[in-house]
Amino acid sequence: MTAKPAIVSLQNIGKTFHLGAHKVRGAHDLSFDLHGGRTLALVGESGSGKTTCARIIMREYIADEGQLLFNGTPVTDNTTKGLKQYRKNVQMIFQDPFASLNPAHTVDYHLRRPLALYRRDLKGKAVTDNIHALLRQVELDPELVAPKHPHDLSGGQRQRINIARTLAVGAKVIIADEPTSMLDVSVRQGVLELLNRMKRDLGLALLYITHDVATAHYVAEDIMVMYGGQILEWGDVNAVLSNPQHDYTRMLLSAVPNPEIRFDDPQSRLDPASVNTVREQAKQLHPHIKTAGPNHFYRHTAA
Repeated sequence: MTAKPAIVSLQNIGKTFHLGAHKVRGAHDLSFDLHGGRTLALVGESGSGKTTCARIIMREYIADEGQLLFNGTPVTDNTTKGLKQYRKNVQMIFQDPFASLNPAHTVDYHLRRPLALYRRDLKGKAVTDNIHALLRQVELDPELVAPKHPHDLSGGQRQRINIARTLAVGAKVIIADEPTSMLDVSVRQGVLELLNRMKRDLGLALLYITHDVATAHYVAEDIMVMYGGQILEWGDVNAVLSNPQHDYTRMLLSAVPNPEIRFDDPQSRLDPASVNTVREQAKQLHPHIKTAGPNHFYRHTAA
Protein backbone atom coordinates (compact mmCIF):
# COMPACT_ATOMS: atom_id res chain seq x y z
CA MET A 1 0.00 0.00 0.00
CA THR A 2 1.38 3.41 -0.98
CA ALA A 3 1.95 5.72 1.98
CA LYS A 4 0.06 9.00 2.08
CA PRO A 5 2.14 12.15 1.45
CA ALA A 6 3.94 13.34 4.56
CA ILE A 7 2.12 15.98 6.61
CA VAL A 8 5.26 16.98 8.53
CA SER A 9 8.82 16.36 7.35
CA LEU A 10 12.15 17.02 9.02
CA GLN A 11 15.11 17.30 6.66
CA ASN A 12 18.64 17.19 8.09
CA ILE A 13 17.63 19.06 11.24
CA GLY A 14 20.41 20.10 13.63
CA LYS A 15 20.27 21.98 16.93
CA THR A 16 23.11 22.92 19.31
CA PHE A 17 22.66 24.49 22.73
CA HIS A 18 25.30 26.82 24.14
CA LEU A 19 25.74 26.52 27.90
CA GLY A 20 28.43 28.99 28.83
CA ALA A 21 31.63 27.82 27.16
CA HIS A 22 30.15 24.40 26.45
CA LYS A 23 28.18 23.18 23.46
CA VAL A 24 25.55 20.47 23.83
CA ARG A 25 24.24 18.60 20.80
CA GLY A 26 20.45 18.56 20.98
CA ALA A 27 19.74 17.21 17.50
CA HIS A 28 21.97 16.01 14.67
CA ASP A 29 20.91 15.30 11.08
CA LEU A 30 17.31 14.41 11.93
CA SER A 31 15.33 13.38 8.87
CA PHE A 32 11.94 11.68 8.99
CA ASP A 33 8.32 12.04 7.89
CA LEU A 34 4.99 11.93 9.71
CA HIS A 35 2.20 10.43 7.60
CA GLY A 36 -1.55 10.55 8.17
CA GLY A 37 -2.99 7.34 9.59
CA ARG A 38 0.38 6.14 10.93
CA THR A 39 2.24 6.26 14.23
CA LEU A 40 5.97 6.81 14.39
CA ALA A 41 7.48 5.91 17.78
CA LEU A 42 10.52 7.88 18.94
CA VAL A 43 12.25 5.77 21.59
CA GLY A 44 15.17 6.56 23.87
CA GLU A 45 16.21 7.19 27.44
CA SER A 46 15.73 10.50 29.23
CA GLY A 47 18.14 13.08 27.85
CA SER A 48 18.49 11.37 24.48
CA GLY A 49 17.00 14.32 22.54
CA LYS A 50 13.39 13.20 22.16
CA THR A 51 11.80 16.29 23.70
CA THR A 52 14.18 18.58 21.81
CA CYS A 53 12.94 16.94 18.63
CA ALA A 54 9.32 17.51 19.70
CA ARG A 55 9.96 21.18 20.49
CA ILE A 56 11.55 21.70 17.09
CA ILE A 57 8.43 20.27 15.45
CA MET A 58 6.26 22.51 17.65
CA ARG A 59 8.41 25.54 16.72
CA GLU A 60 9.34 26.12 20.34
CA TYR A 61 12.94 25.67 19.23
CA ILE A 62 14.25 26.89 15.89
CA ALA A 63 16.71 24.50 14.26
CA ASP A 64 20.23 25.71 13.44
CA GLU A 65 20.38 23.48 10.36
CA GLY A 66 17.97 21.80 7.97
CA GLN A 67 14.32 22.57 7.46
CA LEU A 68 10.88 21.68 8.75
CA LEU A 69 8.11 21.21 6.18
CA PHE A 70 4.32 21.11 6.53
CA ASN A 71 2.50 19.55 3.58
CA GLY A 72 5.68 19.95 1.55
CA THR A 73 6.13 23.67 2.27
CA PRO A 74 8.98 24.97 4.49
CA VAL A 75 7.74 26.35 7.81
CA THR A 76 9.40 29.75 8.15
CA ASP A 77 6.71 32.12 9.46
CA ASN A 78 7.59 32.82 13.10
CA THR A 79 5.06 35.61 13.57
CA THR A 80 2.30 35.16 16.13
CA LYS A 81 -0.22 34.66 13.34
CA GLY A 82 2.00 32.16 11.53
CA LEU A 83 2.68 30.11 14.65
CA LYS A 84 -1.01 30.09 15.58
CA GLN A 85 -1.96 28.71 12.18
CA TYR A 86 0.79 26.08 12.27
CA ARG A 87 -0.07 24.95 15.80
CA LYS A 88 -3.70 24.61 14.83
CA ASN A 89 -2.55 21.71 12.69
CA VAL A 90 0.24 20.40 14.91
CA GLN A 91 -0.68 19.83 18.55
CA MET A 92 1.08 18.28 21.54
CA ILE A 93 -0.12 16.05 24.37
CA PHE A 94 2.13 16.37 27.41
CA GLN A 95 3.41 13.82 29.87
CA ASP A 96 1.68 15.20 32.95
CA PRO A 97 -2.13 15.33 32.62
CA PHE A 98 -2.31 16.90 36.08
CA ALA A 99 -0.20 19.96 35.19
CA SER A 100 -1.61 20.63 31.73
CA LEU A 101 -5.14 21.48 32.91
CA ASN A 102 -5.92 24.58 34.99
CA PRO A 103 -7.51 23.35 38.25
CA ALA A 104 -9.58 26.53 38.54
CA HIS A 105 -11.62 25.80 35.41
CA THR A 106 -14.11 23.16 34.37
CA VAL A 107 -13.71 20.66 31.55
CA ASP A 108 -16.28 22.66 29.59
CA TYR A 109 -14.03 25.72 29.81
CA HIS A 110 -10.92 23.80 28.73
CA LEU A 111 -12.67 22.69 25.55
CA ARG A 112 -14.58 25.91 24.94
CA ARG A 113 -11.36 27.98 24.88
CA PRO A 114 -9.68 26.30 21.86
CA LEU A 115 -13.01 26.35 20.02
CA ALA A 116 -13.23 30.11 20.64
CA LEU A 117 -9.73 30.56 19.21
CA TYR A 118 -9.95 28.28 16.19
CA ARG A 119 -13.66 27.66 15.48
CA ARG A 120 -15.17 31.13 15.49
CA ASP A 121 -17.86 29.89 13.12
CA LEU A 122 -19.46 28.08 16.06
CA LYS A 123 -21.92 30.10 18.14
CA GLY A 124 -24.16 29.44 21.14
CA LYS A 125 -25.61 25.94 21.30
CA ALA A 126 -23.33 24.78 18.47
CA VAL A 127 -20.31 25.29 20.77
CA THR A 128 -21.88 23.19 23.53
CA ASP A 129 -22.89 20.50 21.04
CA ASN A 130 -19.32 20.41 19.73
CA ILE A 131 -17.90 20.09 23.25
CA HIS A 132 -20.23 17.18 23.98
CA ALA A 133 -19.29 15.52 20.69
CA LEU A 134 -15.59 15.87 21.52
CA LEU A 135 -16.10 14.25 24.93
CA ARG A 136 -18.01 11.36 23.38
CA GLN A 137 -15.21 11.00 20.83
CA VAL A 138 -12.73 10.36 23.67
CA GLU A 139 -15.21 8.03 25.36
CA LEU A 140 -16.32 10.30 28.20
CA ASP A 141 -19.90 11.08 29.22
CA PRO A 142 -20.39 14.81 28.50
CA GLU A 143 -23.23 15.26 30.98
CA LEU A 144 -21.06 13.90 33.80
CA VAL A 145 -17.64 15.23 32.82
CA ALA A 146 -18.19 18.68 31.26
CA PRO A 147 -19.14 20.48 34.52
CA LYS A 148 -16.33 18.89 36.55
CA HIS A 149 -12.95 20.34 37.48
CA PRO A 150 -9.70 18.49 36.74
CA HIS A 151 -9.24 17.43 40.37
CA ASP A 152 -12.55 15.53 40.13
CA LEU A 153 -11.17 13.30 37.36
CA SER A 154 -8.76 10.39 37.23
CA GLY A 155 -5.40 10.67 35.46
CA GLY A 156 -6.71 8.69 32.51
CA GLN A 157 -9.77 10.93 32.21
CA ARG A 158 -7.57 14.05 32.31
CA GLN A 159 -5.39 12.71 29.53
CA ARG A 160 -8.52 12.03 27.47
CA ILE A 161 -9.48 15.68 28.00
CA ASN A 162 -6.07 16.69 26.66
CA ILE A 163 -6.64 14.51 23.60
CA ALA A 164 -10.06 16.13 23.12
CA ARG A 165 -8.41 19.57 23.20
CA THR A 166 -6.14 18.62 20.30
CA LEU A 167 -9.16 17.41 18.35
CA ALA A 168 -11.07 20.62 19.14
CA VAL A 169 -8.72 22.68 16.96
CA GLY A 170 -8.76 20.17 14.11
CA ALA A 171 -5.16 19.00 14.49
CA LYS A 172 -3.71 16.85 11.73
CA VAL A 173 -0.55 15.91 13.65
CA ILE A 174 -0.31 14.98 17.33
CA ILE A 175 2.98 14.87 19.22
CA ALA A 176 2.38 12.62 22.24
CA ASP A 177 5.28 13.06 24.68
CA GLU A 178 5.23 10.14 27.14
CA PRO A 179 1.41 10.41 27.36
CA THR A 180 0.95 7.37 29.63
CA SER A 181 4.09 7.42 31.81
CA MET A 182 2.33 9.15 34.73
CA LEU A 183 -0.81 7.05 34.54
CA ASP A 184 -1.68 3.91 36.46
CA VAL A 185 -0.91 0.73 34.57
CA SER A 186 -4.60 -0.17 34.60
CA VAL A 187 -5.55 2.88 32.50
CA ARG A 188 -2.56 3.11 30.15
CA GLN A 189 -3.91 0.63 27.64
CA GLY A 190 -7.20 2.52 27.35
CA VAL A 191 -5.40 5.76 26.46
CA LEU A 192 -3.15 3.98 23.95
CA GLU A 193 -6.15 2.32 22.34
CA LEU A 194 -7.85 5.72 22.10
CA LEU A 195 -4.81 7.22 20.35
CA ASN A 196 -4.75 4.28 17.95
CA ARG A 197 -8.43 4.75 17.16
CA MET A 198 -8.01 8.51 16.61
CA LYS A 199 -5.15 7.81 14.22
CA ARG A 200 -7.15 5.23 12.30
CA ASP A 201 -10.54 6.94 12.20
CA LEU A 202 -9.38 10.54 11.69
CA GLY A 203 -6.26 9.91 9.63
CA LEU A 204 -4.03 11.68 12.14
CA ALA A 205 -0.25 11.53 12.02
CA LEU A 206 1.04 10.56 15.47
CA LEU A 207 4.57 10.94 16.83
CA TYR A 208 4.63 8.80 19.97
CA ILE A 209 7.58 9.71 22.21
CA THR A 210 8.52 7.18 24.87
CA HIS A 211 11.27 5.41 26.76
CA ASP A 212 9.11 2.28 26.81
CA VAL A 213 9.85 -0.09 23.93
CA ALA A 214 6.87 -2.28 24.83
CA THR A 215 4.27 0.46 24.31
CA ALA A 216 6.06 1.60 21.15
CA HIS A 217 5.63 -1.90 19.77
CA TYR A 218 1.95 -1.78 20.70
CA VAL A 219 0.99 1.55 19.09
CA ALA A 220 3.40 2.19 16.21
CA GLU A 221 3.94 0.98 12.67
CA ASP A 222 7.37 2.60 12.49
CA ILE A 223 10.07 3.28 15.07
CA MET A 224 13.16 5.44 15.57
CA VAL A 225 15.71 4.77 18.30
CA MET A 226 17.44 7.93 19.51
CA TYR A 227 20.44 8.76 21.67
CA GLY A 228 22.80 11.73 21.81
CA GLY A 229 20.49 13.75 19.59
CA GLN A 230 20.72 11.39 16.61
CA ILE A 231 18.59 8.58 15.23
CA LEU A 232 20.64 5.40 15.54
CA GLU A 233 18.21 2.85 14.09
CA TRP A 234 14.84 3.16 12.37
CA GLY A 235 12.27 1.48 10.17
CA ASP A 236 9.35 -0.93 10.45
CA VAL A 237 8.68 -1.52 14.13
CA ASN A 238 8.60 -5.31 13.84
CA ALA A 239 11.76 -5.45 11.73
CA VAL A 240 13.73 -3.23 14.11
CA LEU A 241 12.60 -4.91 17.32
CA SER A 242 12.95 -8.47 16.03
CA ASN A 243 16.38 -7.93 14.48
CA PRO A 244 18.11 -4.95 16.14
CA GLN A 245 21.43 -3.95 14.62
CA HIS A 246 22.68 -1.16 16.86
CA ASP A 247 24.06 -1.96 20.30
CA TYR A 248 21.99 0.84 21.81
CA THR A 249 18.77 -0.69 20.48
CA ARG A 250 19.84 -4.03 21.92
CA MET A 251 20.50 -2.35 25.26
CA LEU A 252 16.97 -0.91 25.38
CA LEU A 253 15.48 -4.27 24.44
CA SER A 254 17.50 -6.11 27.08
CA ALA A 255 15.45 -4.29 29.73
CA VAL A 256 12.05 -5.21 28.26
CA PRO A 257 10.23 -7.86 30.33
CA ASN A 258 7.84 -8.80 27.50
CA PRO A 259 9.08 -12.02 25.88
CA GLU A 260 7.19 -11.26 22.67
CA ILE A 261 9.45 -8.26 22.11
CA ARG A 262 12.73 -9.84 23.13
CA PHE A 263 14.75 -11.34 20.33
CA ASP A 264 15.65 -15.03 20.39
CA ASP A 265 19.41 -15.02 19.85
CA PRO A 266 21.05 -15.26 23.30
CA GLN A 267 24.23 -13.71 21.91
CA SER A 268 22.32 -10.53 21.10
CA ARG A 269 21.47 -9.99 24.77
CA LEU A 270 23.59 -7.20 26.17
CA ASP A 271 25.83 -7.75 29.16
CA PRO A 272 24.65 -5.21 31.78
CA ALA A 273 28.27 -4.40 32.58
CA SER A 274 28.72 -2.93 29.11
CA VAL A 275 25.80 -0.48 29.31
CA ASN A 276 28.01 2.57 29.95
CA THR A 277 30.28 1.59 27.09
CA VAL A 278 27.31 1.33 24.74
CA ARG A 279 26.07 4.77 25.80
CA GLU A 280 29.48 6.34 25.27
CA GLN A 281 29.75 4.80 21.82
CA ALA A 282 26.20 5.86 20.97
CA LYS A 283 27.10 9.49 21.73
CA GLN A 284 29.61 9.53 18.90
CA LEU A 285 28.49 10.83 15.54
CA HIS A 286 27.42 7.99 13.26
CA PRO A 287 27.85 9.35 9.72
CA HIS A 288 27.28 6.11 7.82
CA ILE A 289 23.85 4.59 7.12
CA LYS A 290 23.51 0.87 6.54
CA THR A 291 20.54 -1.21 5.40
CA ALA A 292 19.52 -4.20 7.50
CA GLY A 293 16.52 -5.18 5.37
CA PRO A 294 13.36 -3.78 3.79
CA ASN A 295 12.48 -0.56 5.65
CA HIS A 296 15.16 -1.16 8.30
CA PHE A 297 18.20 1.10 8.63
CA TYR A 298 20.86 1.92 11.19
CA ARG A 299 23.79 4.28 11.64
CA HIS A 300 27.38 3.22 12.08
CA THR A 301 30.62 4.99 12.90
CA ALA A 302 32.50 3.21 10.10
CA ALA A 303 31.69 2.85 6.42
